Amino acid sequence: MNTSTLKVRLAILNFLEFAVWGSYLISLGQYLANIGMGQDIFWFYAVQGIVSLFMPAVVGIVADRWIQAQRMLSLCHTLAGAAMIACGIYCMMMPTPQFAHLFALYTISVAFFMPTIGLANSVAFNALNKAGLDTVTHFPPIRVFGTIGFICAMLFVNFTQFQMDYNQFFTSGAIGIILAMYALGMPQCPVNKGESRSVSDMLGLKAFRLFKQRRMAIFFIFSMLLGVSLQITNSYGTSFINSFGLIPEFAGDWGVRNATAIISISQISETLCILLIPFCLKRFGIKGVMLISMFAWVLRFAFFGLGDTGDGVWLLVLSCIVYGVAFDFFNVSGGLFVDKETDPSIRSSAQGLFMIMTNGIGATVGTFIAGKYVVNRLALADGLTPLQQLEGWRESWYIFAAYALVVALLFIFIFRDSKEKVTKRDIIEAEDSAAL
Repeated sequence: MNTSTLKVRLAILNFLEFAVWGSYLISLGQYLANIGMGQDIFWFYAVQGIVSLFMPAVVGIVADRWIQAQRMLSLCHTLAGAAMIACGIYCMMMPTPQFAHLFALYTISVAFFMPTIGLANSVAFNALNKAGLDTVTHFPPIRVFGTIGFICAMLFVNFTQFQMDYNQFFTSGAIGIILAMYALGMPQCPVNKGESRSVSDMLGLKAFRLFKQRRMAIFFIFSMLLGVSLQITNSYGTSFINSFGLIPEFAGDWGVRNATAIISISQISETLCILLIPFCLKRFGIKGVMLISMFAWVLRFAFFGLGDTGDGVWLLVLSCIVYGVAFDFFNVSGGLFVDKETDPSIRSSAQGLFMIMTNGIGATVGTFIAGKYVVNRLALADGLTPLQQLEGWRESWYIFAAYALVVALLFIFIFRDSKEKVTKRDIIEAEDSAAL
């Protein structure tokens, strides 16, 4: 296989990998609200963080020692896709789906999907290494197709109006099954049956020793605090925009019918904002870029609170543009900080700990609290009129903006920047490790 063909195949792998996720991640809240589960939305998003605390590590151990990564990728997508299709069948057959049944099927699906992100990276790195290609140079253009796949899936469910019904489950499940078959054709990955390591080594638990260092402990705590913001707009953004349809003056707006398309601007912005990171890191340093990210989260929420689907739709669009800075700047700069401040022997585990603190603990706690104690009480409580719901949504977004502002201000005074110079290669490696 020549290198051009290999790159195309890996680009397709990444496209499908994130299309599975994009088919429901942003639009799920709308559907849940439509079937009377608006107050349960936070559970569906919080469970992604919960399973991310242990499933990627467990599946990674199996792939390292017993089952080749490309086969493990196929198996996980088969199980995840089947469970997602089961969600669709259940909702299609039940006029009023029950939370317990749908949530159980959904949890099974995301439990097997979340490890596939790391597995897909492992498969790609293995294939590039076998072909004698430098992963730092050749993987980023391949990974971009993952974000493109996510955006395409979002737009597909939007313009087919699957965002409003259970067909988004079928879409995700079908893509997952296709990917499961496709993954079997990837170059074989090695297993290390004879390698003897402790359970703590395999789970990356040694990285937790970094909490003994005051500076690293402060960094990881702030990573968790910022992680609280990560999934809130993914969970409730489309439901908020869709709620304008209940108010006569906004009912016919394009934005009401295409909430997922509006939110897709966030992912488009994300791909473009990565290009700004090298300049900003050189100009402002790691702490400066982290702060830019934190204040961008303030604007992300505040613009949502100020916007609407009529004359204020530009504020919703601006919020989505700001998201690219809010999400990418911290992920990349945070990954760089971890890389600079940790010993090579635990560097991979330390990066895993960074993801656990942000996308695991932080996002889970944030989604749970934001849903149960803010949105459910202010915007989704029983008996509210549409106008009262709108006011509740606006108040919720302002609360989240205030939270992000407090975190940013505390970060200014508590965290101390590293003076070590960041190289171009460092930036590329950090971009590679940034999650969607």
